[in-house]
Amino acid sequence: MNFWLRQLGTLEFWETLLDSFGNLGPIAPITLAMVESFFPPLPLIAIVALNVAAHGSILGFLYSWAGVALGGSIMFLFWRRVVKRFFWKFASRSPKLEKAQQWVNRFDTSSLFMLMLLPFAPSSFMHLAFGISDFDEKRYLITMLLGKGVMIAMMAVFGQSLVSSMKNPVYLVLAVLLWGGMYWVSKQFCKKHNLE
Repeated sequence: MNFWLRQLGTLEFWETLLDSFGNLGPIAPITLAMVESFFPPLPLIAIVALNVAAHGSILGFLYSWAGVALGGSIMFLFWRRVVKRFFWKFASRSPKLEKAQQWVNRFDTSSLFMLMLLPFAPSSFMHLAFGISDFDEKRYLITMLLGKGVMIAMMAVFGQSLVSSMKNPVYLVLAVLLWGGMYWVSKQFCKKHNLE
């Protein structure tokens, strides 16, 4: 048991683990980022950091963004084209869904973009709310793709800082400050738009 605990603390162990993940190709990181759209408790920032550490800054960003965009599009289109189209007579009786629809009416495209680029905003709720609303489908999808692209880029910088911190601890401080700043801005914006 002590042998395995000692191994977990070594840099070589983590490098081997990252190499193994990196050798899985693009399907694993894209799927991992996509699954976060279906299971919100998964920490997207950790997924992006893992993808960046295993695949490098550019590919880690691209794989993460592709997964988040694919998962978000699937969730939005499920609510829009399946639930709203075929089951809305039954679903519209839910006061929570009606409240979600009314919540969307307060948003224009620029507010939606700001909400999409915040890493701690509840994405799964946004896909549901905008999916059952009358918000323009194409405008939502384009805004989501752009906003999530900026968000993933910020997370990739955070992930790269974590990778760099293995060689220079100053990067760890920068990564924590960046993460803390993103968290604070997200919380303020969510509070302003009643997403608490």
